[in-house]
This record gives sequence, C-alpha cells and structure tokens, in this order.
Amino acid sequence: MAKWAGALEGVAMTGEPTMHAHSINPEFWRGRRVFLTGHTGFKGAWLSIWLHALGAHVVGYALDPPTSPSLFALARVAELLESHSGDVRDAAGLATALQAAQPEVVLHMAAQSLVRESYKAPVETYAVNVLGTVHVLEAIRHCPGVGAVVVVTTDKCYENREWWWGYREDEALGGYDPYSSSKACAELVTSAYRTSFFHPRDHARHGVGIATARAGNVIGGGDWADDRLVPDCMRALLAGLPISVRNPGAMRPWQHVLEPLSGYLRLAELLYADGPAYAEAWNFGPYDEDVQPVQWLADYVCRRWASATATVVSGVQPHEAKYLKLDCSKARARLGWRPHWRLSDALDRVLEWTRDYQQHADVRATCLRQIAEYLAASE
Repeated sequence: MAKWAGALEGVAMTGEPTMHAHSINPEFWRGRRVFLTGHTGFKGAWLSIWLHALGAHVVGYALDPPTSPSLFALARVAELLESHSGDVRDAAGLATALQAAQPEVVLHMAAQSLVRESYKAPVETYAVNVLGTVHVLEAIRHCPGVGAVVVVTTDKCYENREWWWGYREDEALGGYDPYSSSKACAELVTSAYRTSFFHPRDHARHGVGIATARAGNVIGGGDWADDRLVPDCMRALLAGLPISVRNPGAMRPWQHVLEPLSGYLRLAELLYADGPAYAEAWNFGPYDEDVQPVQWLADYVCRRWASATATVVSGVQPHEAKYLKLDCSKARARLGWRPHWRLSDALDRVLEWTRDYQQHADVRATCLRQIAEYLAASE
C-alpha cells in the first residue's frame, strides 16, 4: 500500500490520482480520442471522470442527465470533456457528432437501463437500446480511424433459466421483459454488424475491433435511478425513512461500478491492439460469493448506517428474475481482468460517497479517491 501513498495524496492536493494498474495501461489512454455515448448517466459519468484522469480526450454524446440530482452535475463532469446533447435515436445527429470527434475508441453506453421502466415504455426502450445501437454502428461504418468499439449491454441479455451456475458468453440470449429483450437484440445487432461489415478475418482492411460487454448489477455512489435497490436505499437513508425492499429473495451479481468499467477499458485497449483476437462478447461480474439476495444487501446497509431500518414491500410486483449469475472465467483468462473489491467493500464505498454528499463534500474528489483506492487494490 505504501507505493500508493502518492496516488492517494495526489487526490487530496490536486484531485488527480496517479493511474497505475496491471490491467489498464495509462500510456494507451493519454491523449487518446474517445467517443462516449451515455456520458451523462451514472456509469457514463464515472467513466468520464476516470478517462479524464487517464488523460484521454473525451467527446460525450447523450441526453441531459436522466435524474436530478445526478453524478454528472454534482461532479461537474461537463468540465472534463467535450459534451454534446443528443439522442442515439437521431441517426443524423449522432453521425455528425461522431464524424466531428474523429475518435479512435468508441464506448457505447447510452441506453434505457431500467427493467421496471421498460414495462412502462417498451417502444422507447426498444428504440433506444436496439435502433440506438444500430445508429452507433452505422455511424462507425462511415468514420475512418475508429480502431476499437465496446458496446455495453447487460447480464440480463441471457435467456434466464433461473439455474444456479453462471451464464457463459455462448449461452442463449433472450429476455422476459422489454429491457432484457432489447439488450439481447442489441447483442444480435452488434454480432450482425461485426460479421457483415467488420469481420475479424478482414481486420487488415477495416481496422475495427468490435466487442460487447455484459456487466452484472452495478452499484456505486451517485446513482439516483428510480426503482433500483441501492439508489432506493441511499434515498431512504438521506431522508431518514425505512428502506423499502422488493423481491427480498432475488439473487443478483452485485459489483461496484469501477469493476466493469475497468473491464471495458482493458477490453478497448486489447481490441485496438489486436481486434481479431477480442472481437466477441465478454462477461464482467463479481465472484460467486458476492452473488447475494436483495435482503442481504439491505441488511448490510442497515448495519453500516446508524438507525437505518428496512421493510419488505407487499403487493404484486412486475416480473424480475429470481436468480442470475455470470461466469467470468473467460475475462479472467484472456483479458487478465478480475474483480478487486468484495461486495462489502463496494457497499462501504457507496456509503462513504453518500456521507460525503450528505456533508456537501466535493464528490468528484470522492470519485477520484475511490478510483485510486480501486487501482491500489488491483496491485
């Protein structure tokens, strides 16, 4: 840990941690032109902060932040990149922004990302998640210079059979609800574009490596989404109200947001260097021991926050899978990626971020400090 003292000290003094990790190459990202869709969202804001700290030149394309408050606004992310307001359903606007950015790496994260919202707005969910992905890939077809593309989907893209072992990347795709189904469709769209226009065997001609990334249930400070457990917990804690628990027995692959983001960064590096070897689907999830039920997570939060309580919500709830787990052995073996924080560590970081927010601290500095701590754990 001593070798990381400088990095953590640098956060306090300058807000910029020193970036080192065996799985992420800072030299690759320094000055790299990156086009990031969905940069105003929770995961996109965290990734924007990290990319800026790595020295990348980031152009973001997204709608306004989907929540208020938002990490994007609280951490002043707009100061760290070139931010464009746009909708991935607007093919022409997206293509214009991509052409102007002339990126070397494209990270596509813009999405309608909530299961329960997809029941309320199924058409919008399919339009954003499926056609939006088509528009991104179509724009890339006409933008020379792109070398690596990571399309972010979800662990819910699998045909969930409620079994007790993890899904591998070659398992059948599917989806009970519109959100899950739309992400499975985005996987199929990406696969079709890859084989039709960016086939790995023709890489010498087109020079583009395209992969999809399927992450587990992501948690972290600054997530204010509706109808998601950890944001619901944090809102309840800040308001002094009991935590409402739906589906207490549902098992989920919880992981801190920095875990999959580190995987996306590593994957992009390898795609850029050797697209044919990595242009496929990849899982990024926690260790099996951190696949825990909703009730376990709520109970842990209550133990760590004075006077917090949780209560189970009665009544009929929209269908959600009861059990879901990812097999991430391929990412560990071939990308050199693995989780670095246990679920308890991740939840402690979320609570730390929430306390800093409650005390009106600079949450961008909190994010940078936690990035430095995460990288220290990776050594």
